[in-house]
Amino acid sequence: MLIDSRELWLAGTNCYVLAPERGGPAVVVDAPPDPDGIGRLLRAHDLTPVALLLTHAHIDHLGGAGSVARSHGVTAYLHPDDGWLAESPEDQLRSLFGMVPPGDYEPPERYADLADGQQLALADVQLTVLHTPGHTPGHCCFLLESEGLLFSGDQLFAGSVGRTDLPGGDWDTLLTSMKEQVLSLDDEIEVLPGHGPATTIGRERRTNPFLQGLA
Repeated sequence: MLIDSRELWLAGTNCYVLAPERGGPAVVVDAPPDPDGIGRLLRAHDLTPVALLLTHAHIDHLGGAGSVARSHGVTAYLHPDDGWLAESPEDQLRSLFGMVPPGDYEPPERYADLADGQQLALADVQLTVLHTPGHTPGHCCFLLESEGLLFSGDQLFAGSVGRTDLPGGDWDTLLTSMKEQVLSLDDEIEVLPGHGPATTIGRERRTNPFLQGLA
């Protein structure tokens, strides 16, 4: 299995590509507003994207979704509970910077819905959708069980968890989804987060100060 990533855009968002092998179809996980950077990541392995999976609708994970979807003719997947956020990427940028930096933020024509427990068979890769609200109402993680990997978006980081002080965030909801959907996984599962380095479920269960008492 080929899995690679790049830290892109101002927030250093991890954009992932996964594929059975080099030179074939691939799935992209998250699309920061840096389509050129995503393109370079794909070209580095001669990959052709067939789908774009979005963990949530914050601009640093979704701002490039429209450009990627149009350029490659692929479907972008998002949980419908984040649809209200996805409709206004420019508003998110204004709230962050007071203006809209130059770039293509036009969203895809439509998003395909994600649902908890959904099985996605894309590019010969089988992923399970875990709906993990709290950071945003529609936040999802993607479990690649065959490789023991969890793409955790902004749910879980090495030593931290997703913030809940932005519109739609809720701390109690995040902790509930963490306990029921994430900490129920095996300790050996490797966590590939939306920002920062990889970790494991076991390491975070033992050492993450935000998770103590949840398991």
